[in-house]
Amino acid sequence: MKKTIFVAAVIILGGLLCGMFEAIHPFGMPGYTPMDDYIIIHALSDRSSPNVVTAMLFDFRGLDGLGEIAVVFTAVMAVGALFRDGGKRE
Repeated sequence: MKKTIFVAAVIILGGLLCGMFEAIHPFGMPGYTPMDDYIIIHALSDRSSPNVVTAMLFDFRGLDGLGEIAVVFTAVMAVGALFRDGGKRE
């Protein structure tokens, strides 16, 4: 029974993975989203950034970067907790 479930899971996950690879745009070809036009049009007028790149990095993706920093910090703290010396001090 376990072998059948394992084989079914591998087939399903393999199919999903193949479907995701089909949806990816070809290497070297830029992907297009409607958000691209919005950022280019509104970056200078809505944000107080001197150019589109800084508006994208600091204004539009600021919270995303903060979330990534929180994830890295949590991972570092977890590794530190795993490798700390657990003995009693005298």
